[in-house]
Amino acid sequence: KLPVTGALTILAFLMILVLSVPLGILSGSRHGGWVDRVLTVVNQVVMAVPPFFTGILFTYLFGLVLRWFTPGGYVSFAEDAAGVWGYLILPALSLALPRTAMCVRMMRGTILSELHRDYVRTSVSRGADDRWLMYRHVLKNAAVPTVTFLAQTMAEIVAGSVVVEQVFAIPGLGRLLIGSISTRDFPVTQAIVVLLAFWVVAVNTVADLVGQRIDPRLKLEADHE
Repeated sequence: KLPVTGALTILAFLMILVLSVPLGILSGSRHGGWVDRVLTVVNQVVMAVPPFFTGILFTYLFGLVLRWFTPGGYVSFAEDAAGVWGYLILPALSLALPRTAMCVRMMRGTILSELHRDYVRTSVSRGADDRWLMYRHVLKNAAVPTVTFLAQTMAEIVAGSVVVEQVFAIPGLGRLLIGSISTRDFPVTQAIVVLLAFWVVAVNTVADLVGQRIDPRLKLEADHE
């Protein structure tokens, strides 16, 4: 079960990364414009829709109406290594959409906060190029909270997959957890909970190390404490 949930988590995280970072930069750098207003409205709508409901809509539209895939027709990696990735796209997208909207909104707020700092105003008064200032300084300082948020996202994707795997009939850890709880299989339930807890600790530890790498001031504060 672990490779199935792992593949779903990785695919959803890559979707979040690919979608949220460019859109967050675009929204933050063009705040107040029509692009920013459109993205803000779309973010509010997407964040209000839970992943399981999005999964039901995808199953009805692409599975029953358009017949692009067979609902419940999951195949294992051994049977079709390429086909399983195609089946995981819609479940991963269901998990990725609300978290992408949250990440875009957070990046927008962080970038706007950095743009109002003194070093930005000083650089602009000296004639610094806006694009160079954005990619050289603003994004670097805004990356630390983004990395922390993405680490939390990695942990929450696994938790959210418990419901999404039920919707798409994916035989992963989430479906195994629900089945173990229903049959009172406590050893399996405890093992999955411990595994999920280890995953949360691991991704947050990696996020702290990456954050210290991006901003050395965090490492100095940790050493001082």
